[in-house]
Amino acid sequence: MAILVTDNTFLRQFEVEINGVLAKIEYSEQERKIFLTKLIIPESVTNKNFQENFIKEVLSIIEDRNVYVMPTSPQIVSFIRKNKQYKHLLPIGVRI
Repeated sequence: MAILVTDNTFLRQFEVEINGVLAKIEYSEQERKIFLTKLIIPESVTNKNFQENFIKEVLSIIEDRNVYVMPTSPQIVSFIRKNKQYKHLLPIGVRI
């Protein structure tokens, strides 16, 4: 499932439209790190793989920018724990 994620820098959130509603991951940037603070997926989105695909796409964007990720959203922390291939995006010394 290919999804088109947009970085809305004004609202500081990664967005994707699905079924006419907006799913988003809010973030803040600080010293070459992006803090992923909140994951919001509307209740009308019932596709079980959507959340995982959305997080993967956002992490890919962050990796392309060559910055670290600091997940503070519980869903994103859980995703990175389960998908160890993304641990290299964490700053040195940070464990989740």
